[in-house]
Amino acid sequence: MNIHLSHPTRDIKLQGPKRVADIFKELQLIPEAFLIIRGQDLMTEDEIVDDGDSIEVRPVISGG
Repeated sequence: MNIHLSHPTRDIKLQGPKRVADIFKELQLIPEAFLIIRGQDLMTEDEIVDDGDSIEVRPVISGG
């Protein structure tokens, strides 16, 4: 799978399939601080990312 991280910008390849929760662990990311997006869809921690998928990891940003 291809993973694009937007902060800092970098691209990573991992072997799949993997659950989103396992990707967070492998990349040492806090799930509450990041979103994983496949295409236009936000993914939950229990969803599977297949080997041929491309996903984007974006930090959660809030403001007011």
